[in-house]
Amino acid sequence: MLRVDGTLRVYTRYELTKAFNHLQPVPVMLLQLMTVGVLSASGHVGPRIAPLGFSERAASTSADSLIAGDTVPRKRPRPRAIEYSDAYYTRLTIHHWASYTELPLFGAEYVLGQRLLNEQRTGFPSQGLKTAHMAVALGLGALFTVNTVTGGWNLWESRKDPPGRTLRFLHSAAMLGADAGFAWSGASGGGAKHTLSGANQHRTIAISSMALATAGTAMMWLFHD
Repeated sequence: MLRVDGTLRVYTRYELTKAFNHLQPVPVMLLQLMTVGVLSASGHVGPRIAPLGFSERAASTSADSLIAGDTVPRKRPRPRAIEYSDAYYTRLTIHHWASYTELPLFGAEYVLGQRLLNEQRTGFPSQGLKTAHMAVALGLGALFTVNTVTGGWNLWESRKDPPGRTLRFLHSAAMLGADAGFAWSGASGGGAKHTLSGANQHRTIAISSMALATAGTAMMWLFHD
């Protein structure tokens, strides 16, 4: 081994082994420092290997499909078909054509009743006028009996049919109210024969019942399909 001063020295094997063991930890420490530096780096160099069978795009697509699946509206159940019997249409035809006689009978009864009231005020009501008034009243009673039966029966059969159900209920309520009014008017007719106040009360009840029945009939003529 050459010294600094230029002289040559021969080292023994023990001295060389001791010197090598003293310098051996230095490369190991350098490798450890390099490894720590690489692992602590914030970025990454080169392509990043994704786990097998997984990708960010696939994960995003799966999440979107799950969200979309939750927001899909449920299908509404289909409405059931309502079947009507042949008797329903027969009753409907009777009810329909009978309603056309309602307003003429109302007009005739109003005129006859007003003439009776005027003659009663003079004290001499004619018997023929009384008979005609009673005949028209009986005709109205028959009409409302027929239409109440046919209309009520058809109302029950069509109770599960949603289209027009509200209109049918309103019409039925108005006509039942008119039925009650005409029954009350007929019961008050006895008093109308004896006193003018009784006659006026009978007239008021009858006209109110006619107005309610007319409204109930008109709503079906105008708004029913």
